[in-house]
Amino acid sequence: MKNFTICIILVFAFAKAVLAQETTAPYIFTDLISLDVNPVISQGKTGTCWSFSTSSFLESEIKRITGKEIDLSEMYSVRATYPIKAENYVMRQGKAQFSEGGLAHDVIHSVDRFGLVPVDAYTGLAPTENKHDHAEMVAVLEAMLNTYIDNPGRKLSKKWKPAINAVLDTYLGTQLETFTFNNKSYTPKEFASAMRIEPSNYVSITSFTHAPFHESFILNIPDNFSNGSFYNVTLDEFIQSIDHALENGFTITLDCDVSELSFSSKQGVAVIPAQNKNAKLSVLGPEEEKVVKQQYRQDEFENYNTTDDHLMHITGKAKDQNGTIYYKVKNSWGTDVNRTAYNGYVYMSASYIRLKAISVLMHKDGLPTSISKKIKI
Repeated sequence: MKNFTICIILVFAFAKAVLAQETTAPYIFTDLISLDVNPVISQGKTGTCWSFSTSSFLESEIKRITGKEIDLSEMYSVRATYPIKAENYVMRQGKAQFSEGGLAHDVIHSVDRFGLVPVDAYTGLAPTENKHDHAEMVAVLEAMLNTYIDNPGRKLSKKWKPAINAVLDTYLGTQLETFTFNNKSYTPKEFASAMRIEPSNYVSITSFTHAPFHESFILNIPDNFSNGSFYNVTLDEFIQSIDHALENGFTITLDCDVSELSFSSKQGVAVIPAQNKNAKLSVLGPEEEKVVKQQYRQDEFENYNTTDDHLMHITGKAKDQNGTIYYKVKNSWGTDVNRTAYNGYVYMSASYIRLKAISVLMHKDGLPTSISKKIKI
Protein backbone atom coordinates (compact mmCIF):
# COMPACT_ATOMS: atom_id res chain seq x y z
CA MET A 1 0.00 0.00 0.00
CA LYS A 2 2.87 2.39 0.84
CA ASN A 3 4.47 1.93 -2.60
CA PHE A 4 1.08 2.38 -4.29
CA THR A 5 0.56 5.66 -2.41
CA ILE A 6 4.01 6.91 -3.45
CA CYS A 7 3.24 6.08 -7.08
CA ILE A 8 -0.05 8.00 -6.90
CA ILE A 9 1.79 11.04 -5.44
CA LEU A 10 4.46 10.91 -8.16
CA VAL A 11 1.86 10.63 -10.93
CA PHE A 12 -0.05 13.58 -9.48
CA ALA A 13 3.14 15.67 -9.23
CA PHE A 14 4.05 14.86 -12.82
CA ALA A 15 0.56 15.71 -14.05
CA LYS A 16 0.67 18.99 -12.14
CA ALA A 17 4.02 19.90 -13.73
CA VAL A 18 2.76 19.08 -17.22
CA LEU A 19 -0.41 21.09 -16.63
CA ALA A 20 1.66 24.04 -15.41
CA GLN A 21 3.75 23.93 -18.58
CA GLU A 22 0.64 23.78 -20.74
CA THR A 23 -1.15 26.62 -18.95
CA THR A 24 1.83 28.97 -18.52
CA ALA A 25 1.75 31.69 -21.16
CA PRO A 26 5.15 31.81 -22.84
CA TYR A 27 7.30 34.91 -22.60
CA ILE A 28 6.81 37.52 -25.29
CA PHE A 29 9.67 40.03 -25.29
CA THR A 30 9.69 43.42 -26.95
CA ASP A 31 13.09 45.08 -27.24
CA LEU A 32 13.19 48.64 -25.91
CA ILE A 33 16.93 49.19 -26.42
CA SER A 34 19.05 46.96 -28.64
CA LEU A 35 22.57 48.30 -29.20
CA ASP A 36 24.82 47.34 -32.09
CA VAL A 37 27.00 44.32 -31.31
CA ASN A 38 28.85 41.59 -33.16
CA PRO A 39 27.19 38.16 -33.58
CA VAL A 40 27.13 35.64 -30.73
CA ILE A 41 29.99 33.14 -30.82
CA SER A 42 30.97 30.22 -28.60
CA GLN A 43 33.72 30.06 -25.99
CA GLY A 44 33.82 26.33 -26.64
CA LYS A 45 34.98 24.02 -23.87
CA THR A 46 36.81 26.72 -21.97
CA GLY A 47 36.31 28.82 -18.86
CA THR A 48 37.20 32.02 -20.70
CA CYS A 49 33.81 33.76 -20.61
CA TRP A 50 35.62 36.73 -19.06
CA SER A 51 37.56 37.28 -22.28
CA PHE A 52 34.68 36.51 -24.65
CA SER A 53 32.28 38.86 -22.87
CA THR A 54 34.77 41.70 -22.48
CA SER A 55 36.11 41.31 -26.01
CA SER A 56 32.52 41.53 -27.25
CA PHE A 57 32.11 44.66 -25.12
CA LEU A 58 35.28 46.20 -26.59
CA GLU A 59 34.07 45.38 -30.11
CA SER A 60 30.96 47.41 -29.31
CA GLU A 61 33.10 50.18 -27.86
CA ILE A 62 35.19 50.32 -31.05
CA LYS A 63 31.99 50.43 -33.11
CA ARG A 64 30.54 53.17 -30.87
CA ILE A 65 33.72 55.27 -30.89
CA THR A 66 35.04 54.76 -34.42
CA GLY A 67 32.20 53.20 -36.41
CA LYS A 68 34.49 50.29 -37.33
CA GLU A 69 33.33 46.68 -37.08
CA ILE A 70 36.22 44.64 -35.68
CA ASP A 71 36.27 40.98 -34.63
CA LEU A 72 38.76 40.88 -31.75
CA SER A 73 40.84 37.93 -30.66
CA GLU A 74 39.60 36.62 -27.33
CA MET A 75 42.52 34.24 -27.08
CA TYR A 76 45.12 36.98 -27.38
CA SER A 77 44.05 38.33 -23.98
CA VAL A 78 43.83 34.79 -22.59
CA ARG A 79 47.38 34.01 -23.77
CA ALA A 80 48.69 37.26 -22.28
CA THR A 81 46.94 36.67 -18.93
CA TYR A 82 47.98 33.07 -18.22
CA PRO A 83 51.63 33.89 -17.33
CA ILE A 84 50.34 36.51 -14.87
CA LYS A 85 48.02 33.94 -13.28
CA ALA A 86 50.86 31.44 -13.15
CA GLU A 87 53.23 33.87 -11.44
CA ASN A 88 50.59 34.81 -8.87
CA TYR A 89 50.01 31.11 -8.13
CA VAL A 90 53.69 30.19 -7.85
CA MET A 91 54.77 33.18 -5.79
CA ARG A 92 51.88 32.57 -3.40
CA GLN A 93 53.12 28.96 -3.19
CA GLY A 94 49.81 27.54 -4.36
CA LYS A 95 47.76 29.53 -1.82
CA ALA A 96 45.81 31.20 -4.62
CA GLN A 97 43.47 30.12 -7.38
CA PHE A 98 44.85 28.95 -10.71
CA SER A 99 42.00 28.28 -13.09
CA GLU A 100 40.55 29.25 -16.44
CA GLY A 101 38.49 31.98 -14.81
CA GLY A 102 39.05 35.71 -14.73
CA LEU A 103 37.15 38.99 -14.69
CA ALA A 104 36.43 41.81 -17.10
CA HIS A 105 39.19 44.00 -15.73
CA ASP A 106 41.74 41.30 -16.62
CA VAL A 107 41.05 42.01 -20.29
CA ILE A 108 41.37 45.75 -19.66
CA HIS A 109 44.69 45.14 -17.87
CA SER A 110 45.80 43.00 -20.80
CA VAL A 111 44.93 45.79 -23.25
CA ASP A 112 46.94 48.23 -21.15
CA ARG A 113 50.05 46.01 -21.08
CA PHE A 114 49.80 44.01 -24.29
CA GLY A 115 47.32 45.74 -26.60
CA LEU A 116 44.64 44.23 -28.83
CA VAL A 117 44.66 42.19 -32.04
CA PRO A 118 41.95 41.08 -34.48
CA VAL A 119 40.98 37.42 -34.47
CA ASP A 120 42.42 36.86 -37.96
CA ALA A 121 45.85 37.68 -36.56
CA TYR A 122 45.56 35.40 -33.52
CA THR A 123 42.95 32.66 -33.26
CA GLY A 124 44.43 30.59 -30.44
CA LEU A 125 43.66 27.50 -32.53
CA ALA A 126 45.92 25.02 -34.28
CA PRO A 127 45.42 24.80 -38.08
CA THR A 128 43.43 21.58 -37.68
CA GLU A 129 41.17 22.93 -34.90
CA ASN A 130 37.88 24.76 -35.26
CA LYS A 131 36.76 25.12 -31.63
CA HIS A 132 38.37 26.00 -28.32
CA ASP A 133 39.00 23.29 -25.75
CA HIS A 134 41.42 24.09 -22.92
CA ALA A 135 40.88 21.10 -20.62
CA GLU A 136 44.15 19.37 -21.45
CA MET A 137 46.17 22.59 -21.52
CA VAL A 138 44.97 23.69 -18.09
CA ALA A 139 45.60 20.25 -16.58
CA VAL A 140 49.16 20.28 -17.93
CA LEU A 141 49.80 23.84 -16.69
CA GLU A 142 48.43 23.14 -13.22
CA ALA A 143 50.47 19.94 -12.87
CA MET A 144 53.63 21.80 -13.87
CA LEU A 145 52.97 24.71 -11.52
CA ASN A 146 52.28 22.37 -8.59
CA THR A 147 55.55 20.59 -9.30
CA TYR A 148 57.44 23.88 -9.18
CA ILE A 149 55.65 24.80 -5.94
CA ASP A 150 56.53 21.41 -4.41
CA ASN A 151 60.09 22.42 -5.24
CA PRO A 152 61.75 19.02 -5.73
CA GLY A 153 65.06 20.74 -6.50
CA ARG A 154 64.88 22.59 -3.16
CA LYS A 155 65.22 25.87 -5.04
CA LEU A 156 62.70 27.33 -7.45
CA SER A 157 64.14 26.91 -10.91
CA LYS A 158 64.43 29.92 -13.22
CA LYS A 159 63.29 27.61 -15.99
CA TRP A 160 59.67 27.55 -14.85
CA LYS A 161 58.55 30.69 -16.70
CA PRO A 162 60.01 29.64 -20.08
CA ALA A 163 58.53 26.18 -19.57
CA ILE A 164 55.04 27.55 -18.92
CA ASN A 165 55.32 29.88 -21.92
CA ALA A 166 56.37 26.95 -24.09
CA VAL A 167 53.18 25.09 -23.15
CA LEU A 168 51.06 28.16 -23.87
CA ASP A 169 52.83 28.60 -27.21
CA THR A 170 52.11 24.97 -28.09
CA TYR A 171 48.39 25.14 -27.27
CA LEU A 172 47.50 28.75 -28.08
CA GLY A 173 50.32 30.11 -30.23
CA THR A 174 53.21 32.49 -29.64
CA GLN A 175 52.54 36.05 -28.60
CA LEU A 176 52.51 38.54 -31.44
CA GLU A 177 54.99 41.37 -31.90
CA THR A 178 53.51 42.71 -35.15
CA PHE A 179 50.72 41.78 -37.57
CA THR A 180 49.09 43.13 -40.71
CA PHE A 181 45.52 44.40 -40.79
CA ASN A 182 43.97 46.02 -43.87
CA ASN A 183 47.41 46.12 -45.51
CA LYS A 184 48.94 48.03 -42.60
CA SER A 185 51.42 46.76 -40.03
CA TYR A 186 50.65 47.19 -36.31
CA THR A 187 52.00 46.21 -32.96
CA PRO A 188 49.18 45.11 -30.63
CA LYS A 189 49.49 48.34 -28.64
CA GLU A 190 49.38 50.42 -31.81
CA PHE A 191 46.23 48.59 -32.85
CA ALA A 192 44.54 49.27 -29.49
CA SER A 193 45.44 52.93 -29.89
CA ALA A 194 44.14 52.99 -33.48
CA MET A 195 40.85 51.52 -32.22
CA ARG A 196 40.81 54.31 -29.60
CA ILE A 197 40.53 51.97 -26.63
CA GLU A 198 41.97 53.75 -23.59
CA PRO A 199 42.06 51.36 -20.58
CA SER A 200 41.83 54.16 -18.02
CA ASN A 201 38.34 55.01 -19.30
CA TYR A 202 36.81 51.78 -17.97
CA VAL A 203 35.49 51.27 -14.46
CA SER A 204 34.15 48.31 -12.48
CA ILE A 205 31.05 48.88 -10.36
CA THR A 206 29.51 46.70 -7.66
CA SER A 207 27.12 46.98 -4.70
CA PHE A 208 27.73 45.35 -1.32
CA THR A 209 27.33 46.56 2.25
CA HIS A 210 30.52 45.03 3.67
CA ALA A 211 32.53 47.91 2.17
CA PRO A 212 31.85 51.68 2.32
CA PHE A 213 29.64 53.08 -0.42
CA HIS A 214 31.19 55.46 -2.97
CA GLU A 215 34.70 54.15 -2.36
CA SER A 216 36.73 51.51 -4.18
CA PHE A 217 37.67 48.17 -2.64
CA ILE A 218 39.03 44.78 -3.64
CA LEU A 219 36.12 42.39 -4.06
CA ASN A 220 37.05 39.01 -2.58
CA ILE A 221 35.69 36.53 -5.09
CA PRO A 222 37.65 33.52 -6.39
CA ASP A 223 38.28 34.80 -9.92
CA ASN A 224 39.65 38.14 -8.75
CA PHE A 225 43.19 36.71 -8.77
CA SER A 226 44.54 40.10 -9.91
CA ASN A 227 43.05 41.90 -6.90
CA GLY A 228 41.10 44.32 -9.06
CA SER A 229 39.28 47.20 -7.39
CA PHE A 230 35.57 47.95 -7.72
CA TYR A 231 33.66 51.15 -7.02
CA ASN A 232 30.94 50.40 -4.48
CA VAL A 233 27.54 52.06 -4.91
CA THR A 234 24.09 51.43 -3.50
CA LEU A 235 21.93 48.85 -5.23
CA ASP A 236 19.62 51.49 -6.66
CA GLU A 237 22.64 53.42 -7.98
CA PHE A 238 24.00 50.20 -9.46
CA ILE A 239 20.82 49.76 -11.51
CA GLN A 240 20.73 53.47 -12.36
CA SER A 241 24.26 53.17 -13.75
CA ILE A 242 23.30 50.25 -16.00
CA ASP A 243 20.15 52.01 -17.21
CA HIS A 244 21.91 55.31 -17.88
CA ALA A 245 24.66 53.61 -19.85
CA LEU A 246 22.23 51.70 -22.06
CA GLU A 247 20.01 54.73 -22.62
CA ASN A 248 23.07 56.66 -23.84
CA GLY A 249 24.42 54.01 -26.20
CA PHE A 250 26.96 52.27 -23.94
CA THR A 251 26.97 48.49 -23.58
CA ILE A 252 28.18 46.81 -20.36
CA THR A 253 30.13 43.74 -19.29
CA LEU A 254 28.29 41.72 -16.63
CA ASP A 255 29.63 39.29 -14.01
CA CYS A 256 26.77 37.26 -12.55
CA ASP A 257 25.52 34.05 -10.98
CA VAL A 258 23.98 31.62 -13.48
CA SER A 259 23.65 28.63 -11.15
CA GLU A 260 19.99 29.27 -10.34
CA LEU A 261 17.23 26.93 -11.54
CA SER A 262 15.49 30.09 -12.69
CA PHE A 263 18.34 30.83 -15.13
CA SER A 264 17.88 28.98 -18.41
CA SER A 265 20.05 29.44 -21.46
CA LYS A 266 17.82 27.00 -23.31
CA GLN A 267 14.74 29.14 -22.64
CA GLY A 268 16.72 32.38 -22.85
CA VAL A 269 15.31 33.66 -19.55
CA ALA A 270 16.58 34.47 -16.06
CA VAL A 271 14.17 35.53 -13.30
CA ILE A 272 13.73 35.48 -9.50
CA PRO A 273 10.27 33.99 -8.79
CA ALA A 274 8.49 35.10 -5.66
CA GLN A 275 8.19 31.44 -4.60
CA ASN A 276 11.40 29.38 -4.67
CA LYS A 277 9.40 26.25 -5.43
CA ASN A 278 8.49 27.75 -8.81
CA ALA A 279 12.09 28.17 -9.95
CA LYS A 280 12.02 25.54 -12.71
CA LEU A 281 8.65 26.57 -14.08
CA SER A 282 9.36 30.30 -13.90
CA VAL A 283 11.50 30.19 -17.06
CA LEU A 284 8.48 29.04 -19.10
CA GLY A 285 6.32 32.13 -18.63
CA PRO A 286 5.94 35.32 -16.57
CA GLU A 287 5.00 35.16 -12.92
CA GLU A 288 5.39 37.32 -9.83
CA GLU A 289 9.01 38.00 -8.82
CA LYS A 290 10.69 38.82 -5.54
CA VAL A 291 11.36 42.40 -4.57
CA VAL A 292 15.13 42.46 -4.15
CA LYS A 293 16.56 44.96 -1.68
CA GLN A 294 20.12 45.66 -0.58
CA GLN A 295 20.17 43.48 2.53
CA TYR A 296 18.70 40.43 0.78
CA ARG A 297 21.32 40.79 -1.95
CA GLN A 298 24.04 40.95 0.69
CA ASP A 299 22.72 37.95 2.60
CA GLU A 300 22.57 35.81 -0.54
CA PHE A 301 26.15 36.77 -1.40
CA GLU A 302 27.48 36.02 2.08
CA ASN A 303 25.75 32.63 2.34
CA TYR A 304 27.15 31.54 -1.06
CA ASN A 305 23.74 31.47 -2.76
CA THR A 306 25.06 34.17 -5.10
CA THR A 307 28.42 33.27 -6.56
CA ASP A 308 30.76 34.54 -9.25
CA ASP A 309 29.92 32.13 -12.10
CA HIS A 310 29.89 33.69 -15.53
CA LEU A 311 30.54 36.86 -17.50
CA MET A 312 28.25 38.12 -20.24
CA HIS A 313 27.54 41.31 -22.22
CA ILE A 314 24.51 43.55 -21.56
CA THR A 315 23.42 45.02 -24.89
CA GLY A 316 19.91 46.36 -24.32
CA LYS A 317 16.59 46.34 -22.46
CA ALA A 318 13.21 44.75 -23.13
CA LYS A 319 9.80 44.22 -21.60
CA ASP A 320 7.51 41.18 -21.51
CA GLN A 321 3.80 41.10 -22.22
CA ASN A 322 3.09 42.22 -18.65
CA GLY A 323 5.39 45.24 -18.86
CA THR A 324 8.13 43.73 -16.65
CA ILE A 325 11.59 45.07 -17.52
CA TYR A 326 14.42 42.78 -18.61
CA TYR A 327 18.01 43.28 -19.70
CA LYS A 328 19.06 41.83 -23.04
CA VAL A 329 22.28 39.92 -22.42
CA LYS A 330 24.63 38.44 -25.01
CA ASN A 331 26.04 35.07 -23.96
CA SER A 332 29.06 33.17 -25.30
CA TRP A 333 27.58 29.67 -25.47
CA GLY A 334 26.90 29.79 -29.19
CA THR A 335 23.55 29.69 -30.97
CA ASP A 336 22.69 25.97 -31.01
CA VAL A 337 18.90 25.85 -30.71
CA ASN A 338 19.14 22.77 -28.50
CA ARG A 339 21.09 24.76 -25.94
CA THR A 340 20.11 28.38 -26.40
CA ALA A 341 17.17 30.60 -27.33
CA TYR A 342 16.97 34.03 -28.96
CA ASN A 343 20.11 33.40 -31.04
CA GLY A 344 22.27 33.02 -27.94
CA TYR A 345 20.83 35.89 -25.87
CA VAL A 346 19.28 35.70 -22.40
CA TYR A 347 16.61 38.08 -21.11
CA MET A 348 17.39 38.79 -17.44
CA SER A 349 14.72 40.40 -15.32
CA ALA A 350 15.47 43.51 -13.28
CA SER A 351 15.02 41.39 -10.13
CA TYR A 352 17.59 38.90 -11.40
CA ILE A 353 20.13 41.64 -12.05
CA ARG A 354 19.50 43.23 -8.64
CA LEU A 355 20.16 39.93 -6.89
CA LYS A 356 22.58 38.00 -9.07
CA ALA A 357 24.79 40.59 -10.77
CA ILE A 358 28.14 40.56 -8.98
CA SER A 359 29.52 43.55 -10.88
CA VAL A 360 29.58 45.40 -14.17
CA LEU A 361 32.33 47.06 -16.19
CA MET A 362 31.54 50.08 -18.36
CA HIS A 363 32.98 53.22 -19.91
CA LYS A 364 33.09 55.91 -17.25
CA ASP A 365 31.14 58.27 -19.53
CA GLY A 366 28.19 55.87 -19.29
CA LEU A 367 27.74 56.67 -15.60
CA PRO A 368 25.21 59.25 -14.43
CA THR A 369 26.99 62.48 -13.49
CA SER A 370 25.63 62.30 -9.94
CA ILE A 371 27.23 58.88 -9.40
CA SER A 372 30.50 59.85 -11.10
CA LYS A 373 30.77 62.74 -8.62
CA LYS A 374 30.07 60.49 -5.65
CA ILE A 375 32.83 58.02 -6.58
CA LYS A 376 35.13 60.87 -7.69
CA ILE A 377 35.93 59.86 -11.27
